[in-house]
Amino acid sequence: MTTIDWDAAADSFDEEPDHGLLDPVVRSAWARRMETWLPTARSAVLDLGCGTGTLSLLVAGQGHRVTAVDRSPRMVEQARAKLAGTGTEVLVGDAGHPPVGKQRFDVILARHVVWLLPDPAAVLRHWFSLLRPGGRLVLIEGVWNGTGLSAARLTELLAAHTERVHHEPLSGDPLLWGKEVDDERYALVARAEPPLRHREVVDVHLILRRGSDVLLARRSGTGYADGLLHAPSGHTEDGEDVRAAMIRETAEEIGVELDPDELRVALVMQHRGPGGNPRIGWFFEASYDPARPPRNAEPDKCSELDWFPLDALPDDMVAYCRAGLDGYRAEQRFLIHWHEDGDTVAHAPRVVRRAVPLPVAAAPTGRLHHVELRVPDLVVAEAEWGWLLGLLGHVPYQRWAQGRSWRRGDGYVVVEESSGPPTAPRRGAGRLAFHVGDRAQLDILVAQAPDHGWRLQAPDCHVYADGAGPHVARLANTAGDEVELVAP
Repeated sequence: MTTIDWDAAADSFDEEPDHGLLDPVVRSAWARRMETWLPTARSAVLDLGCGTGTLSLLVAGQGHRVTAVDRSPRMVEQARAKLAGTGTEVLVGDAGHPPVGKQRFDVILARHVVWLLPDPAAVLRHWFSLLRPGGRLVLIEGVWNGTGLSAARLTELLAAHTERVHHEPLSGDPLLWGKEVDDERYALVARAEPPLRHREVVDVHLILRRGSDVLLARRSGTGYADGLLHAPSGHTEDGEDVRAAMIRETAEEIGVELDPDELRVALVMQHRGPGGNPRIGWFFEASYDPARPPRNAEPDKCSELDWFPLDALPDDMVAYCRAGLDGYRAEQRFLIHWHEDGDTVAHAPRVVRRAVPLPVAAAPTGRLHHVELRVPDLVVAEAEWGWLLGLLGHVPYQRWAQGRSWRRGDGYVVVEESSGPPTAPRRGAGRLAFHVGDRAQLDILVAQAPDHGWRLQAPDCHVYADGAGPHVARLANTAGDEVELVAP
C-alpha cells in the first residue's frame, strides 16, 4: 500500500473545498466508503475528471494502480505534483473519451462528471467498453438546487448495460462533507456483468438471552448506522453456512465461543435497507453463560455492549434489527422488512411499520395452547415467574392491569391476580413441568432459584436418576405454585 504524505499534498487542496479532504475526519469518511466501493485486491482504476487528483491520491493510498484524466492542463499539472511517487499516470484528455487506447480497467471512478456530459448515454456505453469483465463503475453524483443528475435518472441510463446497480445515499453522512447537507448526494456502483439470476447477501444475527434481557451493541466508526444499537451480527463468507458464520461472528464481535448445538433458529427475515439491495437475515437464539461473559472484542466498531429488556427495547436501534427482535418476541418465524428509499436507517416509532409477518402452518391438534395461573400478588408473581420463564426461553408477551403472559412457540403461560372473594379458589393450577436442556443447566437453575423466590422441595422430591432416566428437580414459590424441571 502506498504511503501518502498528506501535509505535503495540502498546497493543491485549497482550490477544491469539497474535494480537498484536508480534514482528517472527512478524509477518513471517504476512505471507508472507497474501501467498500473498490475491490479488495489491487486493481487498475481509471479516475475520470480527476481535477487536482484528490480522489486519485486516496485510491492510490489504498494500494490500487491509478490512471487519472482531466481536460484542464492546469489541473493535470497540480495532480501530477500531488501524485508524484505513487505510480499514478495523469493524462490530459476528455473524460467522456479518455486517451487510454486499448487499456482495460477494473474500476472507472467519476465524481460529479456525468451530469456535465452532453450525451451521458453514449459516454456510459463507452465507459463500459473500457471495463474488464466483472469490473465496476463508481459514479458519485447529486442534485444541488435543482441542478445535477438524480439517482433515478442515472440508474435508468445504467439499466441498458447492467442489472447490478447498488445505490448508496450520501446526504445523510455529514462526515463526508464536513457539514450537514439536505440535497441529494449519492453513489452508484454498477457492475460490468451479464444479467445474472437474482442473488442476495445472507447475514446472521445473534439474540443472546440473559433471562428476559437481550444483548445489544452500539455501532461506532463503521460508516453505517453509527451510534445505533444492533444485535451482534455479520454475513456469511464464500463456502460458509449460516451456523458457522454465526459462530465466527460471535467470537469476533463479543469474544464468546459458541458450540453449534447452542444455537437455535429464531427467525428468518428478508430485509431491504433504504436505497439498498435485499438481504436474507438469519436470527439465532443462544443463552447467556456466566462462565463465558461477552466483551467488546471490536472496540473500533463498537462503543458499548449492554443488556436490554426484550419487552422494552430502546428506540435508538437499526430499524430492521428492531423489527427482527419485535418479530421474535411475537413468535413470528418468517418476516419481510422492506424500507422505502426515503426511510431512515434508524428505527422510527411513528413511521408506518415496514415489517410484514408471513404465516406458517398451524400447530397440530393437541399441543398445549396456554396455561393460566391464579396468583395472590401480581408484582411478586411477575418477578418470580418472569425470572424462571425467561431462563427457560419464554418471551414477555402481553401485559394488562391484572395479568402478564410469557410465550414460547405455540403456547404461553398466563399469571393473573385473583380478584374473587375469600371463599373463591385463590388460584387454579397444578404443577407445571418444563424441559431443561441438560443436567448442567438444571443445576444452575436449582442453585439460583432461592435468590428469586423459589425453594427446592424436600430431597425426596428432588430426584436425580442414575442411568438413562431423566433428572428432575421440583421447586415451589412463595405463592405455593410448583414446577418440575426435567432434563434428559
